[in-house]
Amino acid sequence: MFDSIDQELKNTVHAWGSRPGGWQTLQLDHGLWEDDCLFALVGWTGAPACVADVSDSDIAFVTGLGTDGQRWQAWLNVDSAAALLTEEPEDLDDVSLWVGTPEFDEAVRRKRAELDVDVPADAAGALVWAEAAGLPAGAQQSRIEDLLRSRETFVEDLFSGLLDELGFPQAAQPSPEP
Repeated sequence: MFDSIDQELKNTVHAWGSRPGGWQTLQLDHGLWEDDCLFALVGWTGAPACVADVSDSDIAFVTGLGTDGQRWQAWLNVDSAAALLTEEPEDLDDVSLWVGTPEFDEAVRRKRAELDVDVPADAAGALVWAEAAGLPAGAQQSRIEDLLRSRETFVEDLFSGLLDELGFPQAAQPSPEP
């Protein structure tokens, strides 16, 4: 799959610690990954894949795709995601004047509640995906939900923790710091 990209872009792909069983975790620099790449990756490898689209180590949108086309998605750090996803008032000229106001805080609270409602289904989808990926059973949905609701600053750590909780073998070496 990566053979089709030029050398300059290949230089932006960094390996994290490999995991036993042939599982690989790669870090791609900003702007390289597109949603269609997940389908291509699953097709190319014949194995389930998961991607975390990380923004400034604060939030990540995780998507997993199985070989059967089954897909799941979840936010990491839903508090920050809620602030990002909160719709701005249409008559707003300067976002900086709205952020931090009681109205903004209430809008973020409502968005956080909307995202929180999805957490159990997101965790269940992740577990179904992990089982289809052949990972050992035993992951606990409540622990996945807790992780999805975590306020951990570095979502890269949350993503590694999610992989661990889903039953992936421990990485051979620690993931690099952001």
